[in-house]
Amino acid sequence: MNLTANFTLAEMVKSDTALRHDMDNTPGEAEIENLKRLCEKVLQPVREHFKTGVKVNSGFRHPDVNAKVGGSKTSDHCKGQAADIEIPGIPNADLAKWITENLDFTQVILEFYTQGVPDSGWVHVSYDPQNLKKQSLTAVKKDGKTVYLPGLVA
Repeated sequence: MNLTANFTLAEMVKSDTALRHDMDNTPGEAEIENLKRLCEKVLQPVREHFKTGVKVNSGFRHPDVNAKVGGSKTSDHCKGQAADIEIPGIPNADLAKWITENLDFTQVILEFYTQGVPDSGWVHVSYDPQNLKKQSLTAVKKDGKTVYLPGLVA
């Protein structure tokens, strides 16, 4: 099932964790609608701007799959409103910056990016049409814990 010209439902629900542990990662109708909106409003415009494929590391996560990967209990991934993405050859900091400057979104998090290592980490982006707060954060590890810094720190 195509969600947009370049994104399919299959790639938005693919989960190596679910496959490895024989877990169901099937979204419901509401989650599919949210995934479609995320693709239409964020992922497809990213694809069209950069004129290359967008790698979806993680899209929808069933709550059981989300728990298995250590995700937040309130994760937008469980609602089909978030994806972790990268574009091979484009620094993740540049990708995050472009999204924040050009699109509406709920949250953009530059996760575990290392300065000087362009393909380190990934970009988490969420889209909830009821909450387009355009919050930008950077996730880093400090003393073994994930800490969220305000803004994009790259």
